[in-house]
Amino acid sequence: MEEKIVYTKHLKLRLEIREIEYTVPQQIYERSKEKYFYTITEYCIAVGRIYYKEKLREMAVVYEKIADEIRIVTVYPLRSYEKLSKIKTGRWQKNEKKINN
Repeated sequence: MEEKIVYTKHLKLRLEIREIEYTVPQQIYERSKEKYFYTITEYCIAVGRIYYKEKLREMAVVYEKIADEIRIVTVYPLRSYEKLSKIKTGRWQKNEKKINN
């Protein structure tokens, strides 16, 4: 069964505020080779690179998987030190079993 991708109201607001194209979160989720489990919120994170504000940037897509539905909660540009810090401190864990995808 194919997963249904749902955008939350919060995500839609963030897309507008951050001036990110509507299709970007889904593209990052579907193409990401870097996925993490966020131990504090218990959400999943997909990381991808896109052109944002005229620069190639890493973006984080925060989502949760409920049955056959992917609910994308938010999207934001990542600073290089931010991702490394979250991985190093164990807040983001690369664990396929926890991510369930």
